[in-house]
Amino acid sequence: MNKNEVNTAFEILLEEIEEVIEEEFNNISKEGEEAFKAQDFDKAKSLIERGDRLKSFREKVKSLQKEWQTIFSEGISSEIRKRQVKGRLKKGLRTPEDKFVIPILESLIELGGKAEMKDVLKLVHDKMKNILNEYDYKPLPSNPKQKRWENTAQWARQTMVDEGLLATNSTRGIWEITEKGRRFYDEHKSTP
Repeated sequence: MNKNEVNTAFEILLEEIEEVIEEEFNNISKEGEEAFKAQDFDKAKSLIERGDRLKSFREKVKSLQKEWQTIFSEGISSEIRKRQVKGRLKKGLRTPEDKFVIPILESLIELGGKAEMKDVLKLVHDKMKNILNEYDYKPLPSNPKQKRWENTAQWARQTMVDEGLLATNSTRGIWEITEKGRRFYDEHKSTP
């Protein structure tokens, strides 16, 4: 297995983890609602902690991927550039989360700095439809109503919140860019 295949393996692993987490979050949400109705706050707290552990595990794997990419940044970057030129990823892989960052930031700027998730996703799709692959359009096994690319964009949003590019205190369903996000966009947007 070469260094680029390891990076691809990280993408596959992250994808599988996200599917499991999505399903678990749905279960935790249902169980949490029942626990609150029953006023079983210890169980609700335990479920929240479980959700936090799942999210933390995903972030550890993502961090390991970033560390791997840093170690072999030149080789992996050239492979990513080759894939971008082709406009498609290797069959069976979704478009990586980091490809959503600039389109999300750009969409938010165009929408006045903050907007409902559905409006952001519509613009993001318009900006990314030339690089999304067939696999991105398949529904999630855990939620057949949601396309894989939408789920990836939502995970990208969460990472961007964690990195301070998007606001942490926005109303549920509202995505909002921060000043740090605007600076990041200005520094990383592609020039025509």
